[in-house]
Amino acid sequence: MERVYQFGPFRLEPTEHRLMRDGQQVSLAPKNFELLVYLVENHGRLLPKDQIMSSVWPGSFVEEANLTVSISALRKVLEKAGGGVQYIETIPKRGYRFTASVKQLESPRVIPTQLNEEPADPGESLSAEQYAVPTPAARGRSWRKPIVIAPIAIVVCVLATIGYLMYQRGVFPGHRHRSLAILPLQNLKHDQANDFLGFSLADAVITKLDSVSSLTVRPSSVIEKYRNQPIELRRIAADLNVDTLLTGNFIRDGDDLRITYQLVDVKTERILGKDTIDLKFNKLLTVQDNVAQQIVKGLELNLSPSEAERIKPDEPISPLAYEYYLRGVDLMGSHNFPLAIKMLEKSAEIDPNHALTWAYLGQSYTSTAAFEFGGREQYQKAQAAYERALALRPKQLEASMFLANLLVDTGRVEQAVPLLREAIANNRNHAALHWELGYAYRFGGMLKESVAECELARRIDPLVKKSNGAVLNTYLYLGEYEKFLQSLPDDRNASFVLFYRGFGEYHLKDWDRAAKDFDRAYELYSSLYTEIGKAFSDAIAHENSDGLEILRKLENTIRQRGVGDPEGEYKIAQAYAVLGDKPSAIRMLHYSIENGFFPYPYFVTDPLLENIRGERPFPDCLNIARRRYEAFKSKFF
Repeated sequence: MERVYQFGPFRLEPTEHRLMRDGQQVSLAPKNFELLVYLVENHGRLLPKDQIMSSVWPGSFVEEANLTVSISALRKVLEKAGGGVQYIETIPKRGYRFTASVKQLESPRVIPTQLNEEPADPGESLSAEQYAVPTPAARGRSWRKPIVIAPIAIVVCVLATIGYLMYQRGVFPGHRHRSLAILPLQNLKHDQANDFLGFSLADAVITKLDSVSSLTVRPSSVIEKYRNQPIELRRIAADLNVDTLLTGNFIRDGDDLRITYQLVDVKTERILGKDTIDLKFNKLLTVQDNVAQQIVKGLELNLSPSEAERIKPDEPISPLAYEYYLRGVDLMGSHNFPLAIKMLEKSAEIDPNHALTWAYLGQSYTSTAAFEFGGREQYQKAQAAYERALALRPKQLEASMFLANLLVDTGRVEQAVPLLREAIANNRNHAALHWELGYAYRFGGMLKESVAECELARRIDPLVKKSNGAVLNTYLYLGEYEKFLQSLPDDRNASFVLFYRGFGEYHLKDWDRAAKDFDRAYELYSSLYTEIGKAFSDAIAHENSDGLEILRKLENTIRQRGVGDPEGEYKIAQAYAVLGDKPSAIRMLHYSIENGFFPYPYFVTDPLLENIRGERPFPDCLNIARRRYEAFKSKFF
């Protein structure tokens, strides 16, 4: 018998020196293959580094770095082909453990018969066991069995392949992976007092369905622009890259509310479900449950037990508190964070037991801290709000994701990674979670791993690219400037995106375009990033004193208020270096590293730091970043 191992979607055949995934061979270097076999054969056990090296590299002098490189290469291959699942766990300062569940199979080895062997007696009968797995005695005279079995095996393989392709393409009812956009409901009365319902109720349904693995739901950030807009099904579906749309409208008359909606397959224009809901205004909470269940039914989605549990009706909430919550969500969608905070705080005051209120309140605090220079006080409030949400509903998706983002921005990326990995283990098809993990990896200097996570997020949901915050900086840090520019969202009216477009053009030394985009971003909105961009524009125009004045004001504000964006602080250091203020550049570089931004490989190659590489404190800064980067890499990779 040959040893064959099955784990996840992989089949490992040591004798044939082959790793397969869904019928396709996965390429591995010879030593990496041997290492994988050793790990799999000892799955579940802690394997000390010395033991692994003596077993996989016997009789050779091998440094520990070789093992680290091989482990990293294996992780990349397995996680890329296996959908981002973590298979190898690092036990700091001790060794590694293969954590996936492994099933050992027995594979009969077919030994070619000799030409002069006698055929078996045609009348001889075989037991079921002999037919399935030839005994050693029978192997020499079983030349007819491969001839009988081979056509059956071929047919079975062909049918399995066809079945798999049909499954992937959604031919079987109930198995098609759908992409859905839930558009803001149209306000038929056009009364401003009730406009908040259109977007916030759509967001409630999106949040409800966000964890269903067989459905990709477009986030609220990309459907916001369709508020009270004419509905052109095919155009919107193409714009959002979805095959299904939910559209609807509402009308409110005093305490009476009527909501009408329909679920449409865009390609066939077939209505998959529709309903009219008449309810009293104080029953708003039931709307999201009603619509979510109709979507599940209309799309014939098969839910896992955990998914079914998650879309059950929410705990009751005070109707007035829920109205304040919906108003807060609507204001968040239009980026009016200070007013959103007031609404959400009022909701939490009336009914403190609604977890999503605390999650979104925390997100509003975080946004105010970062974009409105709210600083450390707002960050503290945000963390307290997230922790309150998770106390009410442990492992709540939104609170977990928002808290992880806060931890990264406030210098605690090592705490964010386990939180994100755990959330991904329960929500593998959630694009935003993979994006956040890529963001965390970027801060820790794992640049290729960061790109892999972000690109996985985009494969799951191509519309991640359209979110203003979805800028794949890691391409910039890898020196792939053209690819960075191609990866940016297309929105020419988003100040954040315009800043980064100018930043990419600056790296390509396209000074004129860079200056125009920096200036346009600054005109649209004054923020940390657009003011940094204005300083770069001043550098292009040789107006260094103006640029330095901007940077000094920014630095003072950051230090006074404790604004937690170490990546932004690093960009201030870059701008100082470009403008020729070397001491300030070194000071902000150290401050950025101290606050949790330490992508050491990027620091080594960053062209914008050339002016300060010869300064005496510069190597000290790099050593601080290098030590934390290496500790991060050792702990998580």
